[in-house]
Parts: sequence; C-alpha cells; structure tokens
Amino acid sequence: MATLDLPDTLRLSVLDRSRTRHGESHVTALEGTLRRAEHADSLGFHRFWVAEHHAVPGIASGSPPLLIAAAAARTGRIRLGSGGVMVPHHRPMIVAEQFALLESLHPGRIDLGVGRSLGFTAPVRAALGVENYDDDDFTRDVAALQDFLHGRGPVTALPVVADPPPVFVLAMGRGLEIAAQLGLPVVVGGSKLLADPAPLEKYRANFRPGVDAATDVAGGVAGGMAGGVAGGVAEPYVVVSLEVAVAESTEAARELLVSEAWAMAESRETGAFGPLSSPAEVLGRKFRPQQLRRMQDWLDGAVYGDLARVAGELSRLVERTGADEIMVSTSMFDRDALARSDAALAELIPR
Repeated sequence: MATLDLPDTLRLSVLDRSRTRHGESHVTALEGTLRRAEHADSLGFHRFWVAEHHAVPGIASGSPPLLIAAAAARTGRIRLGSGGVMVPHHRPMIVAEQFALLESLHPGRIDLGVGRSLGFTAPVRAALGVENYDDDDFTRDVAALQDFLHGRGPVTALPVVADPPPVFVLAMGRGLEIAAQLGLPVVVGGSKLLADPAPLEKYRANFRPGVDAATDVAGGVAGGMAGGVAGGVAEPYVVVSLEVAVAESTEAARELLVSEAWAMAESRETGAFGPLSSPAEVLGRKFRPQQLRRMQDWLDGAVYGDLARVAGELSRLVERTGADEIMVSTSMFDRDALARSDAALAELIPR
C-alpha cells in the first residue's frame, strides 16, 4: 500500500460542491453529495464539507446548513462543515444560531468554514443584495460571529453549546492576514498560492492565539492565550484544498478531470459556470489555443495519477506548504469513478 512519508497527524478530508451533470437534475446532484458523504464516512476521511453558491447552473448547493443536516442524518462519525458560508449574505447571529443548532444535534461533528464571496455574476450579487463589502466588513462580521458562538454577543444566540463549532477562514491574500489576526485556522487553495509558501509563512508568523480555551480543529481542546479573540485556536492550522484524482494511470486520471477543466475554461468566456460534460464530449471538441491554455493551467494545479504518484505529489505538497490537512475538492462527471478515486485516496489515511 502506498503511504505518505508524514507524521500520523496529517488528515485527509473531502469538499463536495454538489456539481451538476448535463442531463441530470439538481435533485440528483444533491443526492450524489449525500451518497458521497456516506462513502467518505465509511472510508475514514476526517471531514466532509459542502459549499454555498447561488444561481450557478453547475452547482446545486446554496444552503450549507440544510445540506449539512441531511448529511449528518446519514453519517455517524465524520465531521461535517461548510466550505463555506458566505458571510456577506448572512447576519452573524443567524449563522451562529444555525451552526450551534447543528452542533447541539450532532455534538463534536460540526465545522463552520466562512468566506466572503459576493456572488458569481453582477445579477447574482444584485439579487443577494450586497454589492459592496470590504476586508473591514469581513473582519467585523467574523469576529461578531465568534462572539455569538461563544456567548459574548450583545444578546445570547441559542441554543447554547458547550463546545461551539470551530470557525475556519477560506483565505487568499488578505484573508490570511485576517485569519491570523483573529486566531483562526485557514483553508487555502489555488496553484499560485500553493506554489509560493510565503503567504502561509506570514500567516503563521503573525498568528494571534485565541482567548480562553478553544476547540482544537483537529479534535479535542487546545488552550488559548490572551491577545486574540474569543473562540480562536491556540496554534495556526492550515488546510490545503485542491483537486486530486486517482486512477490506474496518469492519463486515465487526467481524463477524469477534463470535465471540470473545461467547465472552468468555458466559464471564463461565457460568464456562466455550467454543468459537467462527459470526458468524451469534452475531448471531442476542437479547442482554441486560449481554451487549451486555460484548461492546462487548471490541470497544473491538480494532483492526479495512480496512487503511488499521487502519494508522492501530496508528500511534496505538504512539505512545501506545511499543511496540517488536505481537503480534496475533486469533481468528476462519472460518479462511480469519483467513488473509486475517493476509495483509493483513503488508503493514504493514517491509521
């Protein structure tokens, strides 16, 4: 069996965005997410997160709390969370209430990832009602969310839970600085950031531990220290999120990813992120040079191949970034192939 040359503390997790496929309904996409959650639970993955997107044809999930509740009802061990709740569109107290309720029903299994995306297009942003939102707004709202979760808000968010869910910041650039300031763990992605460890080093150097005892994102309790905010964690924690595909060969794994690569490239031209097309349909197209470059750029940020090759690539990734956890965000047109890829990757989970 292939193994990662890393300490047993490394964790492997899954982010599923409820991707739609051409010819399938949104209901089918959501059921696919729930089945994948069940499978990830049985395989031993640490977390299973779902996403929030609005009016995006290629993604069926717009309400993480509801989808988390459905997944929790069909799983028994795995941690469940949001990747993430988009804070600009929700009042901090409402988010705190939703996730405190989830935690009260499924204690020790709930995570709260937060982001600051305003929406995929201008009409979506207008429909959501928030078109101006800056770093100061995000910092204020995340701090307020923490206060409500930990009983320090101007009113009490109910239900009160003994150990509120840990809050993660989906971070790029300035987001890493905000997470360090608030003493929060981060989820990072994107080949450019991962290729340059300097922002992560700065996050760790500037990290301010949270006040009082705080839930440790890896499980258990970690003592906080004066200087940060309530609910922060004691030490910096980095989750690296990226596409990972395991198949019998590099070529086969690459083919499984071309559906998503094409959707990303096409969205740059059309402004619409659409459902996944089959690899056969994608590879049967005649691409313009710019389309090919965009697809290759996206594939360059993924890890794919047989299990031995993927294990080696992930080992190098963790060495370069110092990641505490890897969150696989893979989407494929073929759900059976995706299930096989998840099962193969689970062989790398430290036992």
